[in-house]
Parts: sequence; structure tokens; C-alpha cells
Amino acid sequence: MKRIKKIIGSLLLANDLAVGKTMDPALLAGFLTAIRPLRTNHELIRVGGESDGGYLVPDDLAGVEYCFSPGVSNTADFEDDLTKRGIRCFLADYSVDGPPISNELFDFEKKFLGPEDTDVFTTLQSWVDRKAAGKMDLILHMDIEGGEYEVLFETSSLTLRRFRILVIEFHDLNKLCQKDFFRLASLGFKKLLKDFDIVHVHPNNCSPPRKYKTFELPPVMEFTFHRKDRIAWKSPAATFPHELDRKNVPSNPDYGLPSCWYSGD
Repeated sequence: MKRIKKIIGSLLLANDLAVGKTMDPALLAGFLTAIRPLRTNHELIRVGGESDGGYLVPDDLAGVEYCFSPGVSNTADFEDDLTKRGIRCFLADYSVDGPPISNELFDFEKKFLGPEDTDVFTTLQSWVDRKAAGKMDLILHMDIEGGEYEVLFETSSLTLRRFRILVIEFHDLNKLCQKDFFRLASLGFKKLLKDFDIVHVHPNNCSPPRKYKTFELPPVMEFTFHRKDRIAWKSPAATFPHELDRKNVPSNPDYGLPSCWYSGD
């Protein structure tokens, strides 16, 4: 059934149709230009493993004490690598009983990250206030399967600015061609871009890009943000993939970052 729905969705998009209204291509192109990744005075380094669980971040980790990482999967290579640099990692996920590996610098909380504080959910603000009161220059690594939009809307810019680096996996980006989802996603990115620049984008090859007119829209993409006050100079990034990029799923084809995300084509 999922395969049939995917085929129908692709056929609809090929004919400028979708469930809901489709986007004006000019507005979509403008959005992609606004979120084009930048090269800065901080070179990128790879933290974590050679496939899923490894991410590119700016080489600006000196002085960082804490990482907050909601969404615990079957790998914690990124967080484990950070602990080797003396960075304590706070992890949270209600769906599991703990991280996949033991590490004395891990602090696990059995809760989902969400828009309110309940027995099952914690907000980012309350979590950070409990674990790192008064601390700045944190790292956020967030992979919460589509819940990132809700969290970004709920979290104040004041709390977000406490992070030096954000690594966020965004989901459902193939729906950027649909007006309702475009409004949601563009507002989330607009909020982040007030205080952060995008310094890396990498499609997760768990699923191939969807085509809409001249655009290719990968459903899942990893974005790295760096707080603007840490950046001395910047220019549009021009080389993709980055030499440190790796396939998330080694057995799948690697799709790379489509040119519409960085060249305006």
C-alpha cells in the first residue's frame, strides 16, 4: 500500500497535482536560495561514524561543555565521539530504555522532546534549564522523526541562541511543493536564520529525491547551523558533496545534494 501511495503521489506531482495546492515555483526557488549552505572561516569536521551517526560540524568545538541529543536510535557514534572531546551528552527518547552504548558522560532521560512538559514529553527549554542552567554555547543534535517543526515553533529564540551549533535532521522535505507544508517549513527555517547560518546540508539516502517541476526534493536532509556571532566571514558553498560526506545507508545509492539547493538552477 505504501508503494502504491508513493507511485500515485509521484504521478500527481509529475502533472503539477498533489493532495492540497502546489507551490509557485518562483517562491520555492527563492526559499531554496535563502537556505543555501555557506562556507565560513570554520572548516567542517566529521564527528561520529562513517555512515549513519556521523555528521559534519564546524571546527568550533573548543569551550563547548554540553550536547543535547533528542532521538536515540541504534547508534550513538556522534555523541560518543563528542565525549572523547570532554563534552557531556544529554540524550532523551521515550521509545527506548537507554542509549545503545554505555558511556559515563551520557545522561539519558526517558522522554520525547515535544511542545509541552508531561510525563512523556519534555520541552527543549525545560530540559536545558534542568541540565545546563545558565550555560551557553551548547550543541543540539535533533533527529525526532518529523517532530522538529513543533519543537522549533515552541522553543524561544532566547533558548535557541544558547546553542552554538545545531545539527537537525529535517523530514518530509519532499512536501515543500505543497503550500501548507511549505508555510510550516519556511517559518521554521526563517526563525533559525535570524541567529544561525546554514553551513552544511546533506541528503539522507534512506529515500530518493522526489521531482517537482525542475526541483529535486530529498525527503530527509541533515542541516548543520552555526550561530552567526561565531562566524567572521562567509560565502556560498560551491563544492558538493563535501569530501567528508558519507552515505547514511551504505547499501543504498547516494543521491547527493541536488543543484537546485545551491546553484539556483
